[in-house]
Amino acid sequence: MHRELRDAGHEAYLVGGCVRDLLLGYEPKDFDVSTSARPEQIRAVFRRSRIVGRRFQIVHVRSGREVIEVSTFRGHHSPDFEPDGDDDALPHNAAAYADSGMLLRDNVFGTVEEDALRRDFTVNGLYYDPDSDTVLDFSTGVADLEARVLRVIGDPVTRFQEDPVRMLRAARFAAKLDFTIAPAALAAIARCRDLLDQIPAARLFDEVLKLLLTGRGEATFAVLDELGLFAPIFPETARALAAVPEWRAMIVHALDNSDERIGLGKPVTPAFLYAALLWPALARRMEALAKHAQLPELAAISEAAPEVIAGQCRRTVIPRRFSTPMREIWELQQRLLTRRSPQKLAAHPRFRAAYDFVLLREQSGEQLDGAGDWWTRFQTGEQMPAPVAGPRPRRRARRRRGSGRGNADGG
Repeated sequence: MHRELRDAGHEAYLVGGCVRDLLLGYEPKDFDVSTSARPEQIRAVFRRSRIVGRRFQIVHVRSGREVIEVSTFRGHHSPDFEPDGDDDALPHNAAAYADSGMLLRDNVFGTVEEDALRRDFTVNGLYYDPDSDTVLDFSTGVADLEARVLRVIGDPVTRFQEDPVRMLRAARFAAKLDFTIAPAALAAIARCRDLLDQIPAARLFDEVLKLLLTGRGEATFAVLDELGLFAPIFPETARALAAVPEWRAMIVHALDNSDERIGLGKPVTPAFLYAALLWPALARRMEALAKHAQLPELAAISEAAPEVIAGQCRRTVIPRRFSTPMREIWELQQRLLTRRSPQKLAAHPRFRAAYDFVLLREQSGEQLDGAGDWWTRFQTGEQMPAPVAGPRPRRRARRRRGSGRGNADGG
């Protein structure tokens, strides 16, 4: 990839996470390229490519089944542009800031050294030249790799104001690499974490998947919680955990199980993980409905589920392909506990996920009267004891014909 760009007269290097991981002895999952070529020039070099993004224009180049991200060197700029609401009127090669300091658009191009100093962390600001087999380090990236320290390039407060998602990236890298976050960055996170409220919900959903579905979800949750970054993403769950700390075990076990599945190469659906992450918020809302509206559990779930999902969608969008099965997993819980019509329940499309959710609840300490073991043995075909019978609906007494008023009238 870099060879084609250099043959066309441009500088080009491997950059970022792939260089960091190679130096740490890990196998990179993907490769990014940084170049002096402008997006239109990159597009001219590679036929199977397209320019994406408005805030940060990059080029996706298809190589076989993989997509390689190619970006142009970014340059220095100052927050002297105030957007007037017409982003299309912004010059093509310009930067724009919000009043909070968030970088709305960054298409100011520069040199490789300027590009390095525009990146987030020193360990991600390393450039590799395959031709000479050398690493370009314009800050303290190599030394920080050796010390296993995550350090922000430049002023941490300014960099987090430019893009608050960098705080989530700090938590992810610290957990993934088992790095210590530098004190200046920790202080800046404590000051800037509320800025995550400004991030669009769709972007935060993608970031949550990166945080929790990369095989280090449990460790990442611990770092997020320690840094105060979990509450801005899952506010209702955070409030529920503050009220009932025991519910934390549900999230820890769910993430631990997901990490194990990812490590074995098995799929993990965001629907199941979100069902676990939002279960404390749902349980808290159901308790309130049972107490004040005196709703039975099935009715409480039906009323609480859309409220909890809608509230979470204000922070992280949950696509319907995930929110619908998540709600079905919740709504099957009480039916699995009562164990009526087991053959019919076992044929439900969400039965397996709902059954796994029952096991997760028991693993987390909930007492469900042996429901998990009952359904495990049912699926093996063992002779089962009679399911737990709930109260039958009371029938209204029927009045016999020819009684009562007829007899009183002497008929």
